Amino acid sequence: MDFTPSEEQSAAQGLAARIFGDLSTHERLTAAGSGTDAELWKELCAAGLPAAVEDIGLLGLVLLLEEQGRTTAQVPFAATCVYGLLAVAEHGTAEQRERLLPGLRDGTAVATGAFPARGRVHTAEDGALYGAVPWVPWLRDAAHVLVADADLALWMVEASEPGAEACAAGVTVEPVETTAPWSAGRLVLDGVRGERLGNGPEAYAAVLASARTAFAGLQAGVCAGSLARAVHHTVTREQFGRPLSTNQGVLLRAADAHMDTEAIRVTAYEAAWRHDERRACAAQALTAAWWASEAGKRVVHAGQHLHGGIGADLDHPVHRHFLWGRQLDAYLGCGSEVLEELGLLLADSAQGNAS
Repeated sequence: MDFTPSEEQSAAQGLAARIFGDLSTHERLTAAGSGTDAELWKELCAAGLPAAVEDIGLLGLVLLLEEQGRTTAQVPFAATCVYGLLAVAEHGTAEQRERLLPGLRDGTAVATGAFPARGRVHTAEDGALYGAVPWVPWLRDAAHVLVADADLALWMVEASEPGAEACAAGVTVEPVETTAPWSAGRLVLDGVRGERLGNGPEAYAAVLASARTAFAGLQAGVCAGSLARAVHHTVTREQFGRPLSTNQGVLLRAADAHMDTEAIRVTAYEAAWRHDERRACAAQALTAAWWASEAGKRVVHAGQHLHGGIGADLDHPVHRHFLWGRQLDAYLGCGSEVLEELGLLLADSAQGNAS
């Protein structure tokens, strides 16, 4: 395995770091509330970063999402790339790629996914979709929603703005506030017809593995940003005439958080690398998702704790990392769920090898 970024991946990561660092400031995030920073999204798309994902692969996307996570930038980057660009590029027909990819590349069309499948959406005999998904990230911004039905078939559904027109079209989008400000919504499908993407459960499993890997990369960035803020605070804040960082308990807590962050990062890198090399990566994606959940929440809790009482301030920047970390902890499956899934996968694999 070699996780060394290519020249193209390094260039894209550097550009993303500059744009996120310049535009995703605490003041702008506060002004955005729970919605998308439209100007930042426009800048990212003008720089060609979403379009670059097709060339730099899932590992490149993980690198870009790390930079987003460091600043908790409120843009639908991960959702559009995973449920839109990569899903269509890898599982769409030639006609679907030609029609859907241009808008996803230039950012004029935002995509999201009603994942994971939990049996809430059913397909009728005539192909119409019925059901409701309690919350879908970035749904309020989305033009396309990748929906997984109870049989694990994938359907690309055209979304509309919240309101009566959406309901009349068979798609209702109801705004929902989540732990992290992800411009989420409740999706209600009432006889809407989507277009099939891929070949059923195999395509679903592939997209879910990519999503888990990508959002683990986002969690690595969130944790890195939280830890960086905690380090800065403990180095500059003095207690009894010396910096907080000189206390052994503080050092050990920060060191544990650093190791947890590195574990999230390296497992996400491995899963993404295997995906790009066309190797089996289901177990690795689940491993990355487990670390992102279990270690991720430890890190963001540590980040708040190391800030002392300041960390409890809802307006403090570190609290935003805490909210994102807890949202990512449970999105696409919490630690116990993905661990059970990983155990079943390994058991089936061992049984298959034995037979």
